[in-house]
Amino acid sequence: MKIDGQTKAIVTGGASGLGFASARLLASLGARVALVDINGEAASCAAAALRPNALAAQCDVADAAQGEALVADLKTRLGPPRILVNCAGVGPAKRVVGKSGPMPLADFSHVIGVNLIGTFNMIRLIGALMSTLDPLDADGERGVIVNTASVAAYDGQIGQAAYSASKGGVVGLTLPVAREFARFGIRVMTIAPGIFETPMLRALPEAAQQSLGASVPFPKRLGTPDEYAALMRHIVENSMLNGEVIRLDGALRMAPG
Repeated sequence: MKIDGQTKAIVTGGASGLGFASARLLASLGARVALVDINGEAASCAAAALRPNALAAQCDVADAAQGEALVADLKTRLGPPRILVNCAGVGPAKRVVGKSGPMPLADFSHVIGVNLIGTFNMIRLIGALMSTLDPLDADGERGVIVNTASVAAYDGQIGQAAYSASKGGVVGLTLPVAREFARFGIRVMTIAPGIFETPMLRALPEAAQQSLGASVPFPKRLGTPDEYAALMRHIVENSMLNGEVIRLDGALRMAPG
């Protein structure tokens, strides 16, 4: 799919990190982008930096009613989207059985709700909207959905049970949804990042960040949001990429740790 001034895109988690980098790149290529975030004020500030090609929207992606209201709002303010980038997510670390006892079930449910159910909620709602659009080319392509998993889906560490389960779910839904959406001409892909410079990681002490970066085989550093965005762009533009999960991790394989 060609990204130009006619392209409309929705990026969840768009106020910061991987989402903002994706929105910024799409806007720089001429696309009009909706930055969706649970923090409406942060989304507005981020969108202001990308004007005139961006607008902001507040939404809890895991909430069905809020998701439906978002789609109705963006149909009017943005127009029919051809691209959906799902970056909204949370990643708290907690052991299943810790010093204070078993992990509260609500904590596990929250991570699954945002990372997996939120991703699925946006896929079902935006996918339904994309399916009604006219094809863009001779292949019949109507849209592209790019999800965000994690290498923790494959080799999660101690304390990542909830996070790994949620991202494993995103990996698992990629192929069946791509197969289902093939009849609509909508491609579905997932990126599984390794250790990236995101607000959550930058909250760690500098020494801890450097140690994490050094654990990457090559290049020995943290990934940047712009590198995630570059892969997102290639996925959008390469029509043969469909139904697959791409690890973006510098050959990192996480130890039990």
